[in-house]
Order: sequence, then structure tokens, then C-alpha cells
Amino acid sequence: MAVLRAPPQQSCFCSSDIFHLGDLVNYTHRGYIGVMRDDNKSSCQKRLNRIEGQVRGLSRMVEEDRYCIDIITQIGAVRAALARVEEELLRDHVGHCVEHAIASGNKADQRRKVAELIEVFGRTQR
Repeated sequence: MAVLRAPPQQSCFCSSDIFHLGDLVNYTHRGYIGVMRDDNKSSCQKRLNRIEGQVRGLSRMVEEDRYCIDIITQIGAVRAALARVEEELLRDHVGHCVEHAIASGNKADQRRKVAELIEVFGRTQR
């Protein structure tokens, strides 16, 4: 069995690739997740920290019996912020994992990546 190494710029590893155990960071049933680019990771982490604060604020608003419309408005702001994080992560995935599958010429891997994108779009539209 051949052992493949991911190129250093690749941020997500395909489940179809085989790596040394030391290369595995996190396991999901969909594949192996590598390290995000530092700029994307930092940006996403900042956004998620802000969202975390917004959600705590929502909890306080409910506890303090604040006006319902104000709470609903803040919920919309949290949703919009989460959508921006989702978009940033998706852009990173397409720019690395999907691009890698296309460049590899592996038709099966290309089909898997496209099916994965279609599935994630379907889930996010629910």
C-alpha cells in the first residue's frame, strides 16, 4: 500500500488519501481535516468569538425580558455573522480541497468533491 503525502498548501485531506498516522489531525467520517491557512483561521476565530459574545448577549436579553423584536433583530445578526463564517470556510475548502481534486485528474475524487459540495449546499438551505 502506497503512502501519500498531501502538498503543504492543501488545507483539507480527502478520505480517499492515505496518510501516516502522525499526519492525521482530526478524523471525521467524511475525511481528514488538516490545518487551515493562518489568515483564514485567525479571521474565522475572531468572527466566532464575536458571535459567541452576541449569543451570550441574546441570553441576557431574554433573561432581562427585553423587547421581543430587539431579540429577534439580534438573532438575525447572529445568523448573518454565522453565514459569513460559513462562506469563508467554504471558500477555503473550494480553493484548496476541490482545487486539489481537480488538479489531480482523479475523476472519482472530483465527483466525490462535487457531490460533497451539493450535499452541504442542500443541508445549509434547510
